[in-house]
Amino acid sequence: MTALAARNEQTTVAARLASRSDLTAFFMNLTDEIGADGYMLVAIAQDQERDNLQIIASNWIYDAIQLAGHALIAGLAQGPFASAPGARPQSVLASQAPAILGGEEARLLDVLGHAEIFALRLHVGRQRLFVLFSAAEAGRIDPNVMPRTQLECCYALSQAPSVLAAATMQDPLSDRERECLFWVSEGKTTDEVALILGVSSNTVNSYITHAIQKLSASNRAMAIATAIRSGII
Repeated sequence: MTALAARNEQTTVAARLASRSDLTAFFMNLTDEIGADGYMLVAIAQDQERDNLQIIASNWIYDAIQLAGHALIAGLAQGPFASAPGARPQSVLASQAPAILGGEEARLLDVLGHAEIFALRLHVGRQRLFVLFSAAEAGRIDPNVMPRTQLECCYALSQAPSVLAAATMQDPLSDRERECLFWVSEGKTTDEVALILGVSSNTVNSYITHAIQKLSASNRAMAIATAIRSGII
């Protein structure tokens, strides 16, 4: 497929974002197109005490998110290297440990496959959205394509307000609750989910019980149906 054909296909995908699955497919395709390994779309809502970060879509492994922590991710998204549309994006190199990263955090990102990160601010209505694109090796992402990529993200997300609303406003579940419910929806038993996530079976049951309560469901099957219908899993 030529670069023009790939771009046209990407634009077509952007125009038909109707679910979180479509959103994931869009960012996976875009990540591959620009030579990146990882992406993370986040929303940040400010309150009186702190910034609340919500991960809308990401292909970072769960351990990377947990070890890096929401504070570090929010710092990357809102830091001095985060580029607004129209500005020339600058990458964060973990090996250089810039001011927003401590030495241990920088080494951690490098080891986890995020040696270089581009943070892009997205203008989508009144929402404060940011996308991080990362690569395991510095220099793999061409900075010259990032301004166009940033505008493409803004356009795509502006065409999918219902998907963003479902992801940012109607998802009461924690990451662990969502993961447990997802694996149960895939036919995994409680013991199998516990093995996958590295926790006890009692902990899995607790997460699922909380998810059922938060979704106002009467059982697991109803909770799964509600979550799928709402685009949560």
